[in-house]
Amino acid sequence: MQPAFLIMTPETNSKRPKSQRTGSPDDFQTPTEAIGPLLPLLPKGCTVWEPACGNGNLVRAFIHQGFNCIGTDIKTGHNFIEKNLENSYDCIITNPPFSIKHEFLKTCNARRKPFALLLPLSTLESQKRQKLFNDYGLEIILLNKRVNFETPNQVKNSCSWFATAWFTWGFNLGRQLVFETIPKNLTQTKLL
Repeated sequence: MQPAFLIMTPETNSKRPKSQRTGSPDDFQTPTEAIGPLLPLLPKGCTVWEPACGNGNLVRAFIHQGFNCIGTDIKTGHNFIEKNLENSYDCIITNPPFSIKHEFLKTCNARRKPFALLLPLSTLESQKRQKLFNDYGLEIILLNKRVNFETPNQVKNSCSWFATAWFTWGFNLGRQLVFETIPKNLTQTKLL
């Protein structure tokens, strides 16, 4: 089966919060190299749902690596928090909008499918998120460098002022904290 790339089309009555419009501080596009630490965790032929796909960087990267990938985004009418794709995916991997990261975590935990969310390390600071982590469990993949996001003003590879990590559940990493190196040979230019 060929890897699939699907971006849902806008729905007629879909309103999106100001925080999720193009150009907002939540509109950080993730470089493809960020998925490097996750690739060994994914079974061959699995289907990844990227529910905050933005311009599709991660979707293209997963497809390039031979995985099936479904890309949706609230900007194209699919609200991940309100709508599930039921059994059409095996795991959720995304960089969710910063302003609703807690809602993404709650939704992922409720769906009980393996997930990896690229989140700021400050995500650990909230008592309500700490309760979620305590109730459901959490494994974190700490990266050896900061991820250089494409920012809302279209600056590519801008140096992030905050550190991020992959907050995961269901991949059975074997440790709660994993220190990982982003591979140098997995660059954005090679994947696109």
